[in-house]
Amino acid sequence: MAAPFTILGIESSCDDTAAAVVHIPGKGSAQILASVVYGQDGLHAPFGGVVPEIAARAHAEKLDICVAEALAQSGKTLGQMDAIAVTAGPGLIGGVLSGVMCAKGLAAGSGLPLVGVNHLAGHALTPSLTDQLDYPYLMLLVSGGHCQFLIVHGAEEFTRLGGTIDDAPGEAFDKTARILGLGQPGGPAVEREAQAGDAARFALPRPLLDRPGCDMSFSGLKTAVLRARDHLIAEQGGLTRQDRADLCAGFQAAVCDVLTEKTRRALAIYMEEQPTKPALAVAGGVAANQAIRAGLETVSTEFEARFTAPPLALCTDNAAMIAYAGAERFAAGHLDDMTLAARPRWPLDRSSPAMLGSGKKGAKA
Repeated sequence: MAAPFTILGIESSCDDTAAAVVHIPGKGSAQILASVVYGQDGLHAPFGGVVPEIAARAHAEKLDICVAEALAQSGKTLGQMDAIAVTAGPGLIGGVLSGVMCAKGLAAGSGLPLVGVNHLAGHALTPSLTDQLDYPYLMLLVSGGHCQFLIVHGAEEFTRLGGTIDDAPGEAFDKTARILGLGQPGGPAVEREAQAGDAARFALPRPLLDRPGCDMSFSGLKTAVLRARDHLIAEQGGLTRQDRADLCAGFQAAVCDVLTEKTRRALAIYMEEQPTKPALAVAGGVAANQAIRAGLETVSTEFEARFTAPPLALCTDNAAMIAYAGAERFAAGHLDDMTLAARPRWPLDRSSPAMLGSGKKGAKA
């Protein structure tokens, strides 16, 4: 499909209900006309994390409102869209299903083409949306549920160099926040607390740095924070504010050290393929962490690679990235129909072995 065209995007894979309108005026350019996100932090806060059933119901209540608001902000009508793109996975299946059914209803009622999008591809293609970054580039996709190094060869061609074998960094941030009695979402809470902390006070581990390759592990780091907390409570009867800040600073520094060292290894592999004009991009919710961004930017400078990170509003889940990834599929003529299924699992690199195991539902990552 030749540009120009305009895409409505819908995202509901976790706890953010989002809709956006993106215009593609020509090859290599994109304009975000509207991006609306309804968060659910208040609904999940009493439970210390996202409750899938609550998230799914909230999506069902907000999706039509979100779509209407995005269209209004863009100054466009549904009839002026050229296609509807929707996250079809991976994610919490109830939320994904809510978005897919909403998109199907809109497509059936309007007669517009339907495009199913891999949520991870939305994050991985964000540098093309925001910075018109040329392929191939190295992507560190680091979020609440995922962490992997990808060489992005094109809109639908990815090579995974490594990833987490257990908890993703965002999940580890959330669990650390719960361990220390901080609010959710955990990432921003830990980052704020770490600003007043001494990162060197606690000897926290840097998992898998003693092994070759680009795979990562963060579950043991979270457990080390738990043990340090328990030791302090047993020794002094509780945690002081400084104890909490120091634990947060130490945890954040450990995550940053692992990500930066593994990024060095991934860049070395990637640059064997792309020795000229190399580029490192980061995307996902954890990309909003300023210490991690700074560490990655330092590594990219060491390799003389261009570094790109999305605006903070596009780090976390949003529908603009889904609309853009859908636009790439739409331009290539890859359309879906009413048989489009919601998928809890959907790896980008389908040729590599599953990192986290697989079952009847397919590879997890």
